Amino acid sequence: MMLHMIPSLKELSLSDCRLSNVNLGPFLNSSRILPNIKHLDLGYNSFKGPLPGLLQNMTSLTFLSLSGFNHSLAWNFPNLLSMIPSLSELHLSGCGLDKTHLSSPHLNYSTLSNIQHLDLSNNPLGGIFPSVLTNMSSLEVLDLSYTMLNSSLPIMPELLELHLSGNKFKQIEDVGIWRQCHLKQLRVTNNVFRMEMTDPPKNASECSQYSLELLELSQSLNGRIPETLGRLANLRHLDLSQNGLTGSIPESVTGLRFLQVLYLYENQLTVPIPEFLGNLTQLVLFSNKLNGSIPESLGKLAALTELYLHSNLLDGTIPVSIGQLAKLRTLFISNNSLEGAVTEAHLANLSMLKYLDSSSNTKLTFNVSCGWIPPFQLRYLYLSSCNIGNGFPQWLRHQRKLGRLLLSNATLSGPLPTWLRKMPIIFLDLSHNKLSGSLKNLPNAKNDDVYGFFVLLLLEYNLFSGSIPRSLCRRTDLEVLDLSRNMLSGKIPNCMGNLQGLVIMSISSNQLSGAIPSSIALISSLFWLNLNKNNFTGEVPPELGNLQGLEVLDLGDNKLYGNIPNWIGKKLTSLVVLSLHKNNFTGRIPPSLCKSSNLQILDLAYNNLTGTIPPCVGNLNGMVVGHLMNVDYTVIDHDMSVIQVMKGVDLEYTTTWDIVFNMDLSSNKLVGEIPVELTALSMLVGLNLSNNHLSGGIPESIGKMMKLETLDFSKNKLSGSIPPSMAALTFLSHLNLSHNNLSGQIPTGNQLQTLIDDPSIYAGNKHLCGPPLQNTCSNHQDSTTTTSKKKHKAADEKMEVWLFYVDIMSGFGTGFWGVIGVLMFKKQWRHKLFMFAEETMDKIYVAVVVKITNCVWNLHEIKLKSAL
Repeated sequence: MMLHMIPSLKELSLSDCRLSNVNLGPFLNSSRILPNIKHLDLGYNSFKGPLPGLLQNMTSLTFLSLSGFNHSLAWNFPNLLSMIPSLSELHLSGCGLDKTHLSSPHLNYSTLSNIQHLDLSNNPLGGIFPSVLTNMSSLEVLDLSYTMLNSSLPIMPELLELHLSGNKFKQIEDVGIWRQCHLKQLRVTNNVFRMEMTDPPKNASECSQYSLELLELSQSLNGRIPETLGRLANLRHLDLSQNGLTGSIPESVTGLRFLQVLYLYENQLTVPIPEFLGNLTQLVLFSNKLNGSIPESLGKLAALTELYLHSNLLDGTIPVSIGQLAKLRTLFISNNSLEGAVTEAHLANLSMLKYLDSSSNTKLTFNVSCGWIPPFQLRYLYLSSCNIGNGFPQWLRHQRKLGRLLLSNATLSGPLPTWLRKMPIIFLDLSHNKLSGSLKNLPNAKNDDVYGFFVLLLLEYNLFSGSIPRSLCRRTDLEVLDLSRNMLSGKIPNCMGNLQGLVIMSISSNQLSGAIPSSIALISSLFWLNLNKNNFTGEVPPELGNLQGLEVLDLGDNKLYGNIPNWIGKKLTSLVVLSLHKNNFTGRIPPSLCKSSNLQILDLAYNNLTGTIPPCVGNLNGMVVGHLMNVDYTVIDHDMSVIQVMKGVDLEYTTTWDIVFNMDLSSNKLVGEIPVELTALSMLVGLNLSNNHLSGGIPESIGKMMKLETLDFSKNKLSGSIPPSMAALTFLSHLNLSHNNLSGQIPTGNQLQTLIDDPSIYAGNKHLCGPPLQNTCSNHQDSTTTTSKKKHKAADEKMEVWLFYVDIMSGFGTGFWGVIGVLMFKKQWRHKLFMFAEETMDKIYVAVVVKITNCVWNLHEIKLKSAL
């Protein structure tokens, strides 16, 4: 890049160009480079090396941005300022600067005095306001957002615009709202002052109440809307959004004569909309708890361009005076309880209207004539969950710039009109109606005026019939396609592989047949594929293994056959949901499935699978710690659903499907024991192994599956007792152990007590006893109940006796051989021992003889005395 060849260049912007590891020295270093440049933006790149000396040669430079470049190690802040005396605007956001850079004794104050606009945001300045900034006599715009400041600001007489968002100020007075005489704009969002705003302090400057024109305090206040804001006489823009403010909107605020923009959205305001709202151009009150009706006086706001009243508790009818707002561009009144009819009079003079949303007002009816030609050209129209009436609204044919049309659940019926084919709609939601006929009249035109949104075609829950038209394959811009729950038939066109941008494809619950086309594998961006509840036949095409970003694969309830492919576990490693239920799959569960470590839902029920449950299922880490989706489906603006059998019934999960953890292997021909490894899946909410040929006992460690809500082991050949640890499953609300060979007393306590009223969950186990069964436990049954425990106890007792005798024998052997063994090998010791024994025996013999002799003499004396 030979910049020295364009010396006349006056403005150069390389901001956010993702230039990585570019050395600025060789890149720009030249004594003659860009002598006439006035505007240089190098921000938000990954440059390396020190800034070259070229800056000192740019004598005409007035604007410089080096934001995002970590200058703290690369250059000296004072030197930078001294290089460019002509500089008036400097941006150093996110440069790692701290207070030491602003307290250097080498700062050139003459250079500082020329700067009018200074951006030091996102630097860890911390604590006290940098005193050097008070010497910048020409400073008009100062951005200190997110710099960890917490002290009071000094008076800066020339300052016009001040940004202090994301700091740690304790009270609103610290930001100088009542002391800066010339300040016109003050932005202090995301601060959360500890104290509510009160009356101005006694030392407040009178001039400050007349200078401020813009005040932003979103995510900073608490309590009620301060009355004192009404003293800011020249205020034109007031933002108090996202504060959780309660109570009413003070008249002192709505009465501000020059107020044009009022943002109060996402608070907790609980009163009707004020009758008097001054001369507003923008009124944004959505997501509060405002009640009552929309006041007729709103029609007097002749300058109003934006009106957002959605997501409140408003009721009553829409005043006809709304139709007098000739400058209105945006009208959002959705998610309320409005009623009555919207007529042509409500819309007659809204010639500037571009965005209209009145959806989710179920008692609201659109009542306009078929031949009505609106005065406006809409870009967006949202009328979902309103009453539009029979047939497609004919007045829409005149909306040649319409990009987003949402008419779901709007009581529509009949076929799609032919004129719809030429409409430039890229987001079309006609779901949950009774529309019928073919899909040949779907919009085909492109719309370059609508951008920044997903391109969606949502037609689910209708009565459309016929085949999927090949013309749909030309919609290569489509990102979400949902044709589910209709009566479509025939095959999926091979050309569907042309939809290269598709993220979601759902064609479930139709009457489609034939093989699943391998061309779907060409849609490399596919995240969600749902072909559930059709009549597809054949094997799963191996080409689908190329969809490595696939997280949801639902092929359930079809007529697919063959083995479950090994490549599912080997290639589709991102899978979160795998549903193959109600097909004709045979063979074993492939151990390769255990490599799908992100799986949260595994549904293989109602097939003809044989063999054992592979112990490696314990490796399904997604059922242990969960999984973070790679695609943020919440931004797609479409509710996707997953149907799972939970608690014995089919449940459809929409907004919460991604937190469902379920394994269903029921109604197959599986044999063998339940692997103990299965109990390691601690996040499982549902586990269904019913209607198989499983044998052995229920694992003792079943109590580790603490999140289980539904557990079904019924219709197997399980034996043994019910583990007492099952009582630890505190969330368990559905249990079925019926029709097995279980025996013993049914455990009680904790969560099992809540299931005591339903004996059917234990039926068909003739050796079970105790509540809730009528079969009480006798002594014999009690012994049967604890057979395994007694066997263990008896075995333990036998082991203790055996060990006792072993100890005795080992002690005797040790003592015996400890003495005899020594005597056998030590001749001298042996002689000494025998001599000691002989002497001891002699002594004992003499003692015994003497004792006996004494006893005889004593007896003899007794007899003589008695004779005398």
